[in-house]
Amino acid sequence: MPPQQNAEFVYRMEQVLAVYERPYEQQYPVVCLDESPKQFLEVVEYRAADGTRLQDSEYIRHGVGEVYMAFEPLAGKRYVSIQDDHTARTWVGVIATLLDGPYRNCTRMTLVGDNLSAHKPSAFYANFTAEKAKAYLDRLEFVYTPKHGSWLDMAEIELSILQRDCLSRPMATKERLISEVAAWQERRNQQQAKANWQFTTKDARVKLHKLYPTI
Repeated sequence: MPPQQNAEFVYRMEQVLAVYERPYEQQYPVVCLDESPKQFLEVVEYRAADGTRLQDSEYIRHGVGEVYMAFEPLAGKRYVSIQDDHTARTWVGVIATLLDGPYRNCTRMTLVGDNLSAHKPSAFYANFTAEKAKAYLDRLEFVYTPKHGSWLDMAEIELSILQRDCLSRPMATKERLISEVAAWQERRNQQQAKANWQFTTKDARVKLHKLYPTI
């Protein structure tokens, strides 16, 4: 977090916290989106002269994949996709897939995410016809976490759980990663595992008062 008073941080933080205080509405889902890289590593194994199975201390690297986590905390749903990069085109594609797939019947989705240069609504016009871009954007409300405030994105929490449960072990291929993540996602969704977010605007104004400008 910023070390001193920061109106921009406070503004964006309170925007996110206000969204998290909304009641659940199926037609107006709040979805948190975040991404994290996963390096593809092949473990080299061999047998010693006595037949003992050994593992090399080094891995063979096979590139990097991007794990996109879309998490709807009040419904206990998450949708994870594995992509080759984190460009604006890929980001737009992930969101479009959500709107065309599991959220095709929603009226409007509130999307909470970080404000990276690739995460701009204008990217829809760069990747779709004007008519299609407008149709997608009419169903989206973008709420950005502040700089140094990624902890406000609940998708980051879900990514840390995925890391603990699944991503901490080496995987050599994108196909293996997709398979492992799909099994994890199905299990978590069956459990309807939700996020118990308790940090509110009222809490922020007390605990983070040093960030609020003095008037």
